[in-house]
Amino acid sequence: MLRLLGLSLASALVSIYLYQTGYSIQFIAFFWAIYYGFAAIVSLPMAALTAWIGPKHGILWANICFIPSMISFALLPVFGVWLLAVVVFFQGISTVLYTIAYTTDFSKIKSMEHAGKELGYMNMIEKVTLGLSPLVGGLMAFLLGPQAVLVLAAFIFLIAAVPLMRTAEPTQRYQKLKFGGFPWHLIRKTAAAKFAFGFDVFTSGNAWSLFVAVTIIGIQATNEVYAINGLLLSVVVFAALGSSYVYGRLIDRRRGWELLQVAVVVNALTHLTRPFIGTTVAAAGLNAVNEAATSGYAMAYNRGIFDNADLSGRRILYIGIGEVIACLGAAFSALFLGFLAMFFEEGRSLQLLFVLTAGVVLLILTARFPLYHK
Repeated sequence: MLRLLGLSLASALVSIYLYQTGYSIQFIAFFWAIYYGFAAIVSLPMAALTAWIGPKHGILWANICFIPSMISFALLPVFGVWLLAVVVFFQGISTVLYTIAYTTDFSKIKSMEHAGKELGYMNMIEKVTLGLSPLVGGLMAFLLGPQAVLVLAAFIFLIAAVPLMRTAEPTQRYQKLKFGGFPWHLIRKTAAAKFAFGFDVFTSGNAWSLFVAVTIIGIQATNEVYAINGLLLSVVVFAALGSSYVYGRLIDRRRGWELLQVAVVVNALTHLTRPFIGTTVAAAGLNAVNEAATSGYAMAYNRGIFDNADLSGRRILYIGIGEVIACLGAAFSALFLGFLAMFFEEGRSLQLLFVLTAGVVLLILTARFPLYHK
């Protein structure tokens, strides 16, 4: 929860901050493409590190590695564009290491009978944090400037490391990744879906925040845009609380596959709607609908991933390979936006990406999990 607080304080405003600093959408898109490309490259090394030091220690070091990236973002207007290389390196390692370690940790300690309910509770905790922190961060950025929020986020990441020093490792340490005999069919049957998952992450996050800030709110010299954008993102907390509990119950009642199918279709429809959103009220409403849809397919999808991790017999390796594919999906989403921005004006390029993503997310329906097809 502390990590999510620090992460979402900053992530809701980073792309807007870059744009306000003077970088174009084309530049920002290619920056994120490089970032996610680097994350894909280091995913397997970070999986190997997680296997060796354990997931709890992986989360600990992931929190620490995020601090230099936040400080670099804050100092960007002073020292220039070269600091983005520092951001790519430290934030890329931190994000991938955390995702692999956290997923490994949760998949190891989950209950087989009530995993859906546990996913629901975790999703509620996460969404409350993700819902309220953009509002807090947006108001702080409005009053004190975005650099103050980035420094605060770095400090929170440091605090988030403290509780980890008082808990035990849930898995055996000093393991090594072994590719021999790995059940690759479990990867093949979910690879396209994992790619689409990553593609959706960039579009729904950075691309949508930029669209709202540039075309709906209007980025100006003042920091008002951060407060308004934070308020719009905070509506997800209301959409997540009730839906997460219901989704968890559906998954435990073996209705996860039906939930995934319906949620993916609704998510695709929200992407098709994005280009036509022109007011902050409409943007807030769409954020709520998209959050309900995204939580639905993500919870059902992750339940299948956890089951596959168990079946593979190589939990950390399976999760690491999945992270490579997801990062490639996000990188391609950013690349498409960068190339679109080369030929179309900024608002139009974002609209075209939303339409493209509506088709790409339907690939999630190609996932074949043994859990849902017994």
